[in-house]
Amino acid sequence: MTTDSITSTLVFEPIPAAELDRIRAAGADEAGNRLTPQADPEGGNPLRCCLREARPGEQVLLIAYTPSGTAGAYAERGPVFIHADPCGGYATPDRYPPGLSHRQQVVRAYDRDGQIADGILAEDGEHAVAIIQRMLARPDVALVHLRNVGYGCYNFAVRLG
Repeated sequence: MTTDSITSTLVFEPIPAAELDRIRAAGADEAGNRLTPQADPEGGNPLRCCLREARPGEQVLLIAYTPSGTAGAYAERGPVFIHADPCGGYATPDRYPPGLSHRQQVVRAYDRDGQIADGILAEDGEHAVAIIQRMLARPDVALVHLRNVGYGCYNFAVRLG
């Protein structure tokens, strides 16, 4: 299976637009940090609003964010990049994000109580899809998060559709 083929049972989820709208309207992230738009001079930072890398010069925000589906000590707040202004979001939730498919990712499985059930390094999007499918086939796994390898930052969630 290639990363751009339809994976009908998987739903790839960016940070919900409504959450991002609330953050932008408040002018501060969930940690109370003031929002400061900045140009991404070289591009390449993963955008969690539309699940692609920023283009050189795009206006972005770096915000503190806690993804849903985790609980207790596993409810990690961390830095994520989003567009400074609302964008079109992620248009193909049934496909692994092609703009991120070249990246290594850590695939973390979480149970229904928000506790980590597993974590595996994926070499690229095609490898990640195979891992995600295996993890979500397990009865103890409710969702998975994909995270950057170097910094551990949250990228997106995947659930069964």
